[in-house]
Amino acid sequence: MSDHLNPLSPDVLPAGIRARFVANNNGLKVHLLESGAPTSGKQTLLLLHGFPELAYSWRRIMPALADAGYHVIAPDQRGYGRTTGWSADYDGDLAPFRILNLVRDQLGLLAALGKTSVDAVIGHDFGSPVAAACALARPDVFRAVALMSAPFAGPPSWPFASDGSPAPTSATALADPGLGEALSRLDPPRKHYQWYYSTRPANADMMHCDQGLHDFLRAYYHHKSADWPANKPYPLAAWDATSLAVLPTYYVMHKDQDMPATVAPEMPSTEAITTCAWLPDAELAVYASEYGRTGFQGGLQWYRCATGGLFTDDLKTFSGRAIEVPAAFISGKSDWGTYQKPGDFEAMQSHACADLRLCELVDGAGHWVQQEQPAETIRLLLEFLGTMKP
Repeated sequence: MSDHLNPLSPDVLPAGIRARFVANNNGLKVHLLESGAPTSGKQTLLLLHGFPELAYSWRRIMPALADAGYHVIAPDQRGYGRTTGWSADYDGDLAPFRILNLVRDQLGLLAALGKTSVDAVIGHDFGSPVAAACALARPDVFRAVALMSAPFAGPPSWPFASDGSPAPTSATALADPGLGEALSRLDPPRKHYQWYYSTRPANADMMHCDQGLHDFLRAYYHHKSADWPANKPYPLAAWDATSLAVLPTYYVMHKDQDMPATVAPEMPSTEAITTCAWLPDAELAVYASEYGRTGFQGGLQWYRCATGGLFTDDLKTFSGRAIEVPAAFISGKSDWGTYQKPGDFEAMQSHACADLRLCELVDGAGHWVQQEQPAETIRLLLEFLGTMKP
């Protein structure tokens, strides 16, 4: 990645958000968005984005959180956007993308900013498991956690069976090729999107798709939003091929299609695009421009760590532990992400978060809850944060 970049232009940022670079003490030159004054003793919120997103994904809620009295910081995470110091080499070392190193990225960033703790770490999509790992590993630094779209079921257990086999949980199953084989035997044959994202061709498929990068992202974001009327999620019966087959094709794809071909039939109409208030074309162009420059491989390395079992291996360090700090979960009512791993939503509520103070599914939102319904997301976050004030 080029190290000769300027911060994101104020022309594309809402009023009250500024951009700069910060060396994070862990090998990265981090592109950081922030809102609110970083005055001594001021409460701080750390916002972690997912895939295929950027720090820019928090633009609709950052100023309001700052107006409520917080210093709000949102980095382009390792592998994304204008943050540099990472490799997109498919054959390179995946160790920098392991989940505990992603936690170290945030610890190093906070140290570089002169902060010993944050009042909450807030993660969306793939940022959610990183936020959960932050709270699990360093509750003294990350004093509360809000998870969005991806529930946390707790760290995986060490095997106790006499043959050493792991427990049959969704955390380990993503690294198990047996489910992939079962999906491929369905009619029509299917494949899990996380395994697809782990393959060598995935980045080139998306970068050089027939419809062009801008239209691919438009269809992808639309397909996973509440604007796509068929997003009517519900809990799945089990982590098996038959149960997973009911998921939309952006999660369980047709075996012979790549992701651009998967979402192309769901491209919204010109009228729908024109009236899309949560992602107008000028804002989508920011995503298309950034991914057009970086490609997707940096984010895809995270999926390779997940499907290869590297995230599971790291999180086994905390086997048997729950998140003890105050926790919240916010997702869209039209977001299949809440249920895509059967049992995770329930486990989060029963034992994985010992102090779950808020759990809400938002009307009129799909997967991109903080963009689709920013006002309600802000209200819920402030309600949650208010439970920790004396």
